[in-house]
Amino acid sequence: MKKTAIILSLCAVIAACSNNKTNESVSNDSVTAANQDAKSHETSVDTNVNKIGTDSNAGNNSSKGAQLLASSDCLGCHKEHEKLIGPAYADVAKKYTSNDKNIDYLANKVISGGKGVWGDIAMTPHPNLPLADAKEMVKYILSLK
Repeated sequence: MKKTAIILSLCAVIAACSNNKTNESVSNDSVTAANQDAKSHETSVDTNVNKIGTDSNAGNNSSKGAQLLASSDCLGCHKEHEKLIGPAYADVAKKYTSNDKNIDYLANKVISGGKGVWGDIAMTPHPNLPLADAKEMVKYILSLK
């Protein structure tokens, strides 16, 4: 009885292994095709972050702010031109003129967090974010008018 169970188990394992190789090659082909399709569409995406260093604003540090935003958690609550949880960056740029007073105010707001300006949902504080980086991020946001 034990021998029959062992033989049946081995047959099942062998059958499973042989089927995986066939499915893997089919699966790999479809994954490769999907990856190639995604890469062909990737180059057509046109956002300000993809233009870093290629536009006329490259000399005013907006690219550093864009890079900092892209690597932060800000995109979980904000988008450039669409309200998500927080306001769209473009809406912030419409509300605040790009000057030293507003850059300082908004950079400190990013670091300390808060609520009430854009609604009841609080913005998470970012106390470990250096003030200089927050200012670069704000400069970029205010350039999106």
